[in-house]
Amino acid sequence: MNTLSAKSLFSGKAVKYLSVGYITVRNNFVYLRSFFIRSWFLLVILFIFVQLWRVTYQGEGNEVIEGYTYEQMIWYLIFAEAIILSSPRLPVKIEEEVKKGDVGYQLTRPMSYLLYHYFSYLGEAYVRLIVNIILGSALGLVLFGWPRLGLGLFGFLIVSIGSFTVNYLMTMMLSLTSFWVEETRGLVFVYQKMLFIIGGLMLPLEIFPGYLQAISEWLPFQTVAYFAAKAGVHFEWMMIAKMLLIQLLWIAILSFLLRVVYQKGVRKLNVNGG
Repeated sequence: MNTLSAKSLFSGKAVKYLSVGYITVRNNFVYLRSFFIRSWFLLVILFIFVQLWRVTYQGEGNEVIEGYTYEQMIWYLIFAEAIILSSPRLPVKIEEEVKKGDVGYQLTRPMSYLLYHYFSYLGEAYVRLIVNIILGSALGLVLFGWPRLGLGLFGFLIVSIGSFTVNYLMTMMLSLTSFWVEETRGLVFVYQKMLFIIGGLMLPLEIFPGYLQAISEWLPFQTVAYFAAKAGVHFEWMMIAKMLLIQLLWIAILSFLLRVVYQKGVRKLNVNGG
């Protein structure tokens, strides 16, 4: 009887949080046209990279650079940029909730504050991802025709779940520092630049010097853009399994750290009468 009650309770909570994600998806589809307009920035970025890498490959005189053909390099950038540009602006939302005192109301809801924002985050992220992949793929098709990626899109989508989860955990942790500091955007800015530089957004990590690759392998930044993008262009079952295991490890570590930061923030809110 207790087992049945536990199962019912778990399934009820699962449905509740999945409903949050579903409602977010439905609400964001209303603004799909707006997403398409704003996502044209993706094409501008990709066009610049297309020109840069074309000159680079011509200058090198090689068809392959560190395991990537010119076509694979552009598709890598399409996938990497799509992940980063699809990530919702969570810090702005959390900072506003804390400053306006809305976080106190959120905490009284019969659901986890962190899980509520997580499923809302995923719902918005995947709507944005659909738009960005459509636009990025349109450019890729114009340049190279139908991509020879095999199961790459499948690998990209599977790994993207972990990518968005790690990004959410890192971003939420930084956002919750608004309990103590006035502005969190500086911290988020530094984090985003770390994703750009050693997270594999601008360049695959294989192109980096050996020492920088070694450093990157011990940090969570590679699990966001680099893992998903590489899974898209170099699909291998063993590689995907390794990526997922590394993502799960970082998700466990970051979830624990986020919980600690969250509990300290809530205690501070309660002490201050928030």
